Amino acid sequence: MNESIPVVRAVDHGTAKLMPDVDRERAWLLTVDGAPQSYVDLDEPTHLEFEYARRLAHVVDCVADAGVPLDVLHLGGGALTLPRCIAVTRPGSRQDVVEADRGLLALVAEHLPLPPGAGIAVHGADAREWLERAPADSADVLIADVFGGSRVPAHLTSGEYARTAERVLRPGGVYAANLADGAPFGFLRSQLATFAAEFEELALIAEPAMLRGRRFGNAVLLASHRAIDTAALARRTASDAFPARVEHGEALRRLIGDARAVRDEDAVASPEPPDGAFGIG
Repeated sequence: MNESIPVVRAVDHGTAKLMPDVDRERAWLLTVDGAPQSYVDLDEPTHLEFEYARRLAHVVDCVADAGVPLDVLHLGGGALTLPRCIAVTRPGSRQDVVEADRGLLALVAEHLPLPPGAGIAVHGADAREWLERAPADSADVLIADVFGGSRVPAHLTSGEYARTAERVLRPGGVYAANLADGAPFGFLRSQLATFAAEFEELALIAEPAMLRGRRFGNAVLLASHRAIDTAALARRTASDAFPARVEHGEALRRLIGDARAVRDEDAVASPEPPDGAFGIG
């Protein structure tokens, strides 16, 4: 059993809490202002407790053959769950993690340190500002998992932001974003429209109940200039404890409907989730 003591600390953007998992030794749940942010098992970095984290890992699995090192840029750090996983499954990968909350980074570095030689560089900076300075054609995968509390910040939802992400990705690279919305999906539809204006290929991973409008939840948006292996993704997501669908093509065009791409001047944060919307996945 994990007999460690919970850690509570004021960080830059709220109150962070690290809570030990009583069932897994050296495993921790990170929350900020009560909203779950990350789950890390220091002894088993490939254990991904949250469903959305597993779906993002499936995306990385489908980008290249198993074990091939990748250059991955993570916008949003939390407790560095996915970077730790990729460091194990794709040794030799170069990963940059950008997290605006330096207090949170200090907490994670103190209590959940990265293993030596992980190939993970952590940067305390605003995600978009860092992205705008990043070299062109420098990332195989760009993963956006940025939440201010429980909402995606507005400046990470616009066409200008999408174009900056496109510039940093290599020609065959894949953009993947963890988003949250509920019916009638005004935010999600606008994000699909925004990225459709910059990338030829789109896909969406989400639970059927969420897509049917029965509950608020997470969806992973994918965008690329090359065809996305939706069949391989569908096989992986269908085998999860909470199976998800992979939507693409005409189904996504119907979902987008008359939604328009977002500009910086009219960008808004994702909607506030209803009480109790998120727990451990």
